[in-house]
Amino acid sequence: MKVYKLETVQHLNATIEECWDFFSSPKNLQTITPKDMTFEIQDYDGKRMYPGQVITYTLKPLLGIKINWMTIITVSEENKYFVDEQRFGPYALWHHKHFFEPTENGTKMTDIVHYALPLGFLGRIMNTLVVKNKLKTIFDYRRNTIDGLFKAKT
Repeated sequence: MKVYKLETVQHLNATIEECWDFFSSPKNLQTITPKDMTFEIQDYDGKRMYPGQVITYTLKPLLGIKINWMTIITVSEENKYFVDEQRFGPYALWHHKHFFEPTENGTKMTDIVHYALPLGFLGRIMNTLVVKNKLKTIFDYRRNTIDGLFKAKT
């Protein structure tokens, strides 16, 4: 299985507490997901993020095809980091680490995603032709949305 890595870094003009308050609430996922993906949370307990929390949602990432996705928060340390992993969904592997570090001017946020696609050789072709670019588009949208929300500094 071929594992890919996507890493982004963003500097936000906000305190680490303000960033954590936003990102530790699963309901804000919809805000930072492109509208054309029709992201909808189906079930979560309404609580702030904690290890063991399960979040289920539907979305339409490609060609308007609706998929179900289940994520579990595997680890979380307030104001520092959390990890979400796909338990059910389109990927053979989805492991997403979120780090928050205080800086002189606010907060440095780093996302590191390791992912793999099913179907072996066909999955590698799909990554090259579609998935890699789609993920870049999604994370660019997130960057721009978060910039607007937190007035990020470049």
